[in-house]
Amino acid sequence: MHTVNIKMIVLVTSMAWNLGAIAAPLSKADYQAGHDRITAAHNTATEGCNSMSGNARDICTAEADGQKRVGLAELEADYKPGEKSSAQLRVAKADTAYAVAIQRCDDLAGNAKDVCVKEAKSAKVSAKADSKAEAKTRAADKTADETSAAAHKKARKESTEARRDAAEDKSDANYAVAKEKCDAYSGVAKDTCIDKAKLHSSKP
Repeated sequence: MHTVNIKMIVLVTSMAWNLGAIAAPLSKADYQAGHDRITAAHNTATEGCNSMSGNARDICTAEADGQKRVGLAELEADYKPGEKSSAQLRVAKADTAYAVAIQRCDDLAGNAKDVCVKEAKSAKVSAKADSKAEAKTRAADKTADETSAAAHKKARKESTEARRDAAEDKSDANYAVAKEKCDAYSGVAKDTCIDKAKLHSSKP
């Protein structure tokens, strides 16, 4: 059965976590030049997609649009380094990976397609949950560094809560995938499959 590579989305988002802190701010001229290059590359890629047909064209277009979206987000992160632009970059990468994955799911049918879509959504939820937890942890740590020991304790608590929330979001998404896979069965086999899915995701 075809599956969406969840690690792909997690990887592309995690790669962006520290870009804002590493890259030196660009000049306005460099920023504009970068914007022009990204736009030109997108136009060229889109022209190439137009020579295709059917779902191959849809996938190509999603990839081209995604490359532009991520490219502009990376450019913004270099131009205005900081957690805000880094977070926007993480979201752009997660959304792009999801958009491409969804188009690839269209090559499938029936339960295989349903599972593919659920896995794509699960990967997106997981990536964004991790990104959100990371942002909260950084914000809490920054506040703690600027204040006192009490703030450090509060930061650790907020970080723990953020990661717990992320784990819950990912658990819900993974359960949705497992439950969708159970639709390939019927009767007792399906009930058993759902019970196992609930057990592994701690669902009531």
